[in-house]
Amino acid sequence: QVQLVESGGGLVQAGGSLRLSCAASGRTFSTNAMGWFRQAPGKEREFVAAVGWSGTSTYYQDSVQGRFTIPRDNAKNTVYLQMNSLKPEDTAVYYCAARGAGYWSGSSRSGDYDYWGQGTQVTVSS
Repeated sequence: QVQLVESGGGLVQAGGSLRLSCAASGRTFSTNAMGWFRQAPGKEREFVAAVGWSGTSTYYQDSVQGRFTIPRDNAKNTVYLQMNSLKPEDTAVYYCAARGAGYWSGSSRSGDYDYWGQGTQVTVSS
């Protein structure tokens, strides 16, 4: 089992930045691929970014490419979502997710993730 706790959400003006953190505990974190998803009101949950176990392979949704990054620190059992140049359409609840043991590559499909955090709200004002 892997437990995930997100933090760092809040209210920010358009053009600003936020860094979300996802702290993992439980089973070994360093071999789990990780991802961030988001869900806006009235919309389905969507993929934002993913990172492989080593941190060298990353994947992004087209709309956040060039604005968001997903670094991870395996020594701290933490994955981050650095969000720059935020837009009102980035407003959503952001969820951290972990793939199961043995799945070393990130994925854009929510069904590929076994563990989920509780979510953190990000609101971008115009």
